Amino acid sequence: MKRIGSLLKNRLLMVGVAILLQILWWVLFMERLTSYSVRINFGFRLVSIVILLYLIRKDESSAYKIAWIIVVMGFPLFGGILYLLIGNKKPAKSLAVRMAMVKSEMGEEMTQNQWILKEIEDQDPATAGNIRYIGEFGPYPVWKNTSVRYYPVGEKMFADMLEDLRNARHYIFLEYFIISEGLMWDWILEVLEQKVKEGVDVRLIYDDVGCVSLLPAHYAEQMEKKGIRCLAFNRFVPFVSLVMNNRDHRKIMVIDGHTAYNGGINLADEYINQKMRFGHWKDTGVRLHGDAVYNFSLMFLEVWNAFRDPELDYKKFWPHRWHPEPFEQDGYVVPYADTPLDNEEVGENVYINILNQSKDYVYIATPYLVISDEMETALCLAAKRGVDVRILMPGIPDKPLVFFMAKSYYPPLLKAGVQIYEYTPGFVHAKSYVCDDKIATVGTINMDFRSLYLHFECGTLLYDCKAVRDIKKDMEECFPKCHQVTLGDCRQGMVGSLLTSVLRAFAPLV
Repeated sequence: MKRIGSLLKNRLLMVGVAILLQILWWVLFMERLTSYSVRINFGFRLVSIVILLYLIRKDESSAYKIAWIIVVMGFPLFGGILYLLIGNKKPAKSLAVRMAMVKSEMGEEMTQNQWILKEIEDQDPATAGNIRYIGEFGPYPVWKNTSVRYYPVGEKMFADMLEDLRNARHYIFLEYFIISEGLMWDWILEVLEQKVKEGVDVRLIYDDVGCVSLLPAHYAEQMEKKGIRCLAFNRFVPFVSLVMNNRDHRKIMVIDGHTAYNGGINLADEYINQKMRFGHWKDTGVRLHGDAVYNFSLMFLEVWNAFRDPELDYKKFWPHRWHPEPFEQDGYVVPYADTPLDNEEVGENVYINILNQSKDYVYIATPYLVISDEMETALCLAAKRGVDVRILMPGIPDKPLVFFMAKSYYPPLLKAGVQIYEYTPGFVHAKSYVCDDKIATVGTINMDFRSLYLHFECGTLLYDCKAVRDIKKDMEECFPKCHQVTLGDCRQGMVGSLLTSVLRAFAPLV
């Protein structure tokens, strides 16, 4: 009885059952409906034809369109209706309207720093072009007067996070995809509760789907009772809908407006290697101290203001508000975000721009490799130009099916000269690019369709910072611990090749 009771309380299990029942009901309903009348049958087929014509001319990823064209052609009765139900990648209109209003109110705060951009242009016009792109289409400005510390593993970053949290005096912003009760979160929560007692304004945003199996359904209310102002982003309702795909995948911590953390590290024990799930957990992150933190404060408030009482006096969160002393100067820093609310794939375009501008090398760390034709072309062309392109992948994957799918991208990349390394000690969760000893980006953006097209993401672009060389050193220390993939490793046989072809066709929908 206890086991049955625990299963009934399992939120993820109940959600899964609810969705499966909906799918079953929908299929049975459609089957009965289409068999009831020839006209209805013809009407659904006509809808599918119209959807096919619409997809052909629609301006979006060709891989995503091809996947849906296969679905619609394979199921001409149901395919068109299915696309109308869940095929649109855009979030719910209410969410889009709310966040668009907030972003428009922030317009003046996101104005590009033209004099800093001119400095970079005088040194490196190509990099300045990438930064100008982020400033116009993010829009997130570039900053000086910011020091950057790079972390090659989560446990080192966690130690500094705790120290900075304990030193908070005015406010703390936390925005994370995953929070899991355990050692890491317990220690952080203990500090947050103490800070609330000291009068610090503590706010927390977590993604409801990311935490669906990790936190109770009403965890936000529990935090509010502790004095922590809390928001569960895009509450998950177990209905068949693509809305559940538009998740807040960001990892942001802001302390008093002058210190911020960003990277792949969520608030759960595996991220600091206190819990072994897939061998050693390799992750990366950065700590910013200075003017550039303002971008992260605005990112957090963009989400917060859309759902809670809005903060319209943004100067309250200016880095110098609680830090009147000058900040250290260390290169140029651009914290940036990507959103599924527009037609601009900022995260993917930043990566592609780095590849297109590279001259010597580009080292990449990513847990997943499910990429668009445009990204594959950029990787191959960089390697064909003689650039040393290396990709660090997991040796022990967390999602075997997705990892199997990633291997279908290996052969064309290897043939073009891209080197692929699988991290033998365990799982790579890092999302990092480093290029030519001068430019790097660390953040939350995986090289897969979800991160690049569906999720709310963020990253930190670095130019001419000391941390760039630290990132390169870390990558160079990882490669000897890896198995370097060869074309011989990619042989899968007829059945395996057929399976990967099918998986790759539907990769944008996974």
